[in-house]
Amino acid sequence: MNRLQKALDALVDRIDTPSPIVLVDVMQENIDRMQGFAAQHGLDLRPHVKTHKCVEIGRRQVKAGAVGITAGNVGEAEVFAAAGFDDIFIAYPVWPAGTKGPRIRKLSETTRLRVGVDNFAAIDALAGAMGDEPDRLEVVIEVDCGARRSGAPPEFAGELAAAARNRGLVPVGVFTYPGHGSAGPGSRKGAAEDQDAALTTAVRSLSAAGVSPLVVSAGSTPTVEFATNSVITEIRPGEYVFNDLNNARLGACTQDQIALFLAGTVVSDWVPDQVMLDVGTKALGREGTPEIGYGGIAGTAAVLSRLNEYHGFLPLPAGDFCPGVGTVLPVVPNHVCPVVVNFEEYIVTDSTGTSLERWRVDARGFLN
Repeated sequence: MNRLQKALDALVDRIDTPSPIVLVDVMQENIDRMQGFAAQHGLDLRPHVKTHKCVEIGRRQVKAGAVGITAGNVGEAEVFAAAGFDDIFIAYPVWPAGTKGPRIRKLSETTRLRVGVDNFAAIDALAGAMGDEPDRLEVVIEVDCGARRSGAPPEFAGELAAAARNRGLVPVGVFTYPGHGSAGPGSRKGAAEDQDAALTTAVRSLSAAGVSPLVVSAGSTPTVEFATNSVITEIRPGEYVFNDLNNARLGACTQDQIALFLAGTVVSDWVPDQVMLDVGTKALGREGTPEIGYGGIAGTAAVLSRLNEYHGFLPLPAGDFCPGVGTVLPVVPNHVCPVVVNFEEYIVTDSTGTSLERWRVDARGFLN
């Protein structure tokens, strides 16, 4: 029997569905494996907490050896800072409008805070937000390595760093995101090579501007296996803590390394060769395509073909898999991050399902 189903069977009378189930032993193995990879290659590990948004999990990552954490926005950083995390990188080109400027300034008073920047206007705005103490804020220049998202051209990194220095901020290095490494199984290594090239160019640009790059930060879970270029000092994977079907399809993890799934119940079976689950977009998000489906049933070939808000459409493949109404199934998401934001807590067990704890998703709802 698939171990996700085995753990679920042991819990079924003690939980409601849909609920996110975390296998803590698998999760801890993932944490330790990534930390070991970082140590083997002389890299700092700064995991991205946007994947789990959970203080308890962040503490486990730091206990294993992470140098600090990565956050996706000011709100996430505030939640973790309030819980005692004192080394935080907001890996995002924050525009400090509204309340964000004062909040960043307050965070810098209690934590070693780094913020991403990729343009001159944001540098001016951040410096202004810091008032007469801009040197309390470290900035990391974001460069684009091919994902075509945010990030300046790598050759502009030095100009941006010099501008930050001139405004009294403390430029400490560069970072990038090789998001195009998720395009398909053959894309990971090429994206990592693009990342190496972009970071190398950015480091040269910083050096030419007289800025010493203390941190050269790379992501992500799909590409981290190839992030071993000597120019890189730090890695920022996030999804590795749980993993998901997308990472398994890419070859970035195995099925046995998936640590989070949703417990979902069959609620209707009137349509021939199809059952309905209580797992829809409100639980899974909308990640998927008609070709790969919108989540899979662990240990089977069955995938959800369509989602409504509270309904998951599950065509039944040929064979003996024919779950009846009331059957609780382990649904593995394509992309784990959108699942997390839909729930206030995790149900935490192990691969035997004998233990049961509940951990808060502490930064859920903090989107700015």
